[in-house]
Amino acid sequence: MAMDVKRFPSLSHWGAFTAVVADGRLQACEPFPLDPAPSPILQSMPGMVHSPLRIARPAVREGWLRHRGRSDRSARGREPFVEVDWQVALELVAGELARTRNEHGHEAIFGGSYGWSSAGRLHHARTLTHRFLNAGGGCVHQAGNYSWGAAQFLLPHVIGTYAPVTGRVTDWRNVAAHTRLFIAFGGLPLRNTQVTSGGAGEHSTARWLAQAREAGVEFVVVSPTRADIPEGLAARWVPIRPNTDTALMLAMTHVLLTEGRHDQDFVQRYCSGFDRFADYVTGKADGQPKSAEWAERICGVPAEEIRDLARRAAASRTLLTCTWSLQRAHRGEQPYWAVIALASALGQVGLPGGGFAFGHGSMNGVGNPRPGVAAPEMSAGSNPIGRSIPVARIADMLLRPGEPFEFNGRTDVYPDIRMVYWAGGNPFHHHQDLNRLMRAWSRPETIVVHDSWWTPTARRADIVLPATTTLERNDIGGSSRDRFVLAMHQALAPHAQSRNDFDIFRELAAMGGYEAAFTGGRDEFQWIRHIYDGMAANWRDAGFDAPAFEDFWAAGYLELPEPGDDFVLFADFRQDPAAHALKTPSGKIEIYSDRIAGFGYDDCPPHPAWLAPGEWLGADLASRYPFHLITSQPGDKLHSQLDAGKVSVESKVHGRERVRMSPADAARRGIADGDLVKVFNDRGACMAAAAVQEGVMPGVLIMSTGAWFDPAGSGLERHGNPNVLTMDQGTSRLTQAPSALSALVDIAKWEGPVPDVEAFAPPGLSAAA
Repeated sequence: MAMDVKRFPSLSHWGAFTAVVADGRLQACEPFPLDPAPSPILQSMPGMVHSPLRIARPAVREGWLRHRGRSDRSARGREPFVEVDWQVALELVAGELARTRNEHGHEAIFGGSYGWSSAGRLHHARTLTHRFLNAGGGCVHQAGNYSWGAAQFLLPHVIGTYAPVTGRVTDWRNVAAHTRLFIAFGGLPLRNTQVTSGGAGEHSTARWLAQAREAGVEFVVVSPTRADIPEGLAARWVPIRPNTDTALMLAMTHVLLTEGRHDQDFVQRYCSGFDRFADYVTGKADGQPKSAEWAERICGVPAEEIRDLARRAAASRTLLTCTWSLQRAHRGEQPYWAVIALASALGQVGLPGGGFAFGHGSMNGVGNPRPGVAAPEMSAGSNPIGRSIPVARIADMLLRPGEPFEFNGRTDVYPDIRMVYWAGGNPFHHHQDLNRLMRAWSRPETIVVHDSWWTPTARRADIVLPATTTLERNDIGGSSRDRFVLAMHQALAPHAQSRNDFDIFRELAAMGGYEAAFTGGRDEFQWIRHIYDGMAANWRDAGFDAPAFEDFWAAGYLELPEPGDDFVLFADFRQDPAAHALKTPSGKIEIYSDRIAGFGYDDCPPHPAWLAPGEWLGADLASRYPFHLITSQPGDKLHSQLDAGKVSVESKVHGRERVRMSPADAARRGIADGDLVKVFNDRGACMAAAAVQEGVMPGVLIMSTGAWFDPAGSGLERHGNPNVLTMDQGTSRLTQAPSALSALVDIAKWEGPVPDVEAFAPPGLSAAA
């Protein structure tokens, strides 16, 4: 009998696609026909939707079910679960919410729920979690994100906005026409451009890079690895020690100043405090000129190469860009501030093809020409108690309740968290020093998790509620950096007893007496229509056509035209700095910030400066741990999403993530390509498979994140999750962002019996008596 084959439009963070369904099962994901470079990650979806790791029924940790908050909380992640029916599970969750609020107040509930979740805007789990907890009286949120948290809180002080780090930078069409020299600090790795937050109908980065190259743009990539240069780009590689880009930028500025190549008129008219910064760079302020020779000792780039790069930048229309990874390091504010200062010294900010940018090579859509109109959005509402912590200070909060912390000019106190509510994310991927996080995770009385699979976070919950996947519900999606909006049609029935997050929260809100506040009086499809209508009204006001909702839903997608004019970052400011003043205290680019000076932070001075990270190859600790570990984003999944899928599993060696290292380092350690190794420091150890590759700087190891956390005890992680090794410390008191890329380690060939990987083994399950 022929199978009944149906096709349904949908969207993921790694691209738009058509779900091909036969006899109730997902057979394939066909790439969106207008996508020139679809991601192979799509191939993992059929296996994951029907994975044995799917959570079938609500489940409660055995010890918690017996003893509630008096249970052994250190047993999270080791203890089996008891499956219960939905009514029991919902009553348990509602009861814990009410008890915690009544006994300890709303600030005892942590609802940060950080994670990418789905690309759909209605069923975006974090948004729904916030909306639900806000409607119930509030909770403690997280401020910022792990991707560009330092930039988010630094840039408003310097340029009045953090919009450029979201991808709103001089567009590629303008770059191809006007830029002659493109310097990419941190590289241009195309693996990252498979992903767009909110999804994309068009993976455009590779096409734009090719057009820019054909137009004569010269590319220079500054990175510890040659792999950060896209194939065929013919870019010049400048190898650099990790975490030292600031020193290189300061030295390039020194060359401009001492050789009279800087734009004095620009820094006087458009910048505030450049003269005080110049005194620091030339050594007038502290006696140490930030010369090319000085920088060579720090970053390893030869002094003559530094001078040549600065001179060529001054002689060309030059665009400077930084990957997000540069600010995910200890003192990560400094390279972003320093690149703005260097671009200002060159005097090309606001000119076609010149100035600075962020995020090229960090995500698809950066610099993509798109009209400045709305994407689909859903509001989480406002938090009645107004409490939050910096996004990456979770373990500090749980381990140090009542202790003060400083953040962006204010002092606050960590709340005493009794209950954690998490949906759509995996802190045991995103966070640093996971052994420390495990200790912190044992502190709350109750942890509730919504998930679709038995992820590391679900396994460490007390109550687990099974959630549908994208294909088991209707939704609408699209990104502010992509020209497409996608209808996301339900293609499959919910797996087993799973329910969508909206319905789970609706029932819990009804139990708490605030259903109307949560739902706004709308069901799933009414919300989708409402989200579309709000976006369509914005488009029409801006002069763009938007069909009726029914026509959009039937067509499956909507496409914006490319804008008629190029976008140049700060072009209006350059044309008239009075009429288009920046939202800084001076209205100008603040190379020296009096406001930051007033905070009195010794770990973030009021102008760009070289501050040695706590861990780097120049630190004393490097005598014990002589390798700098770079934890990159994976090319075979999104963070930890789909790690158990086909593409990710096939890229592993011996079932583990790979660690890349140079041939010279491998030879010195007696390590061959494919060998099992242990990577370790004082925070822990993880197993990995060695990948010996040319193009990795000596003294550098590179591991992708995303392997599902699989601890074996005694600090060893079996699967290759490098975040057991990374430093859980804020970048500075200004931004308190993650410092994941400042980590010193050692590596050795694995000796002895090889433990099995258990990351993809579901926990023990039993039925309620």
